[in-house]
Amino acid sequence: MSTPSPIRIAAVLSAEHRGRLMSHAREVNFAEGARIFDEGTPSESFWIVRSGTVTLQIPVSGRRRPAPVENLGPGELVGWSWLFPPYVWQLSAEAMTPVRAYEFDATAVRMLMDADPAFGSAVGHWVGRVLAMRLQQTRTRLLDLYAPHAGAGL
Repeated sequence: MSTPSPIRIAAVLSAEHRGRLMSHAREVNFAEGARIFDEGTPSESFWIVRSGTVTLQIPVSGRRRPAPVENLGPGELVGWSWLFPPYVWQLSAEAMTPVRAYEFDATAVRMLMDADPAFGSAVGHWVGRVLAMRLQQTRTRLLDLYAPHAGAGL
């Protein structure tokens, strides 16, 4: 099964809304191995990857290293917990390679969304589409791991 293309911001936001969001971006860099955020901590920023790979992870009891959930690359959104109260990260993220990204202040973007319902709806739909795609990908991975396979004797 092929991996679906990432939901890029240009595919969902109009040029006007994209420009408005990007006017609040700042360029940041993460070294390979850098922790970007940790599960359970406040979600105060989000990122769009420019280059490199970010791995989303989930801590697993009894394991030293968190389990990888998904790899994100150029054009992909890193983080959605910033949009939903209580604004706490549900996963962790680590730079697997050197990463260049656009960083956004979550509070400032939420304020923009509240002040302009059309912009807020567009950003909400973008994040919602990303979430829906990632949930579908997770479902597929879980089925691959746990569904009975042909010839498994079941």
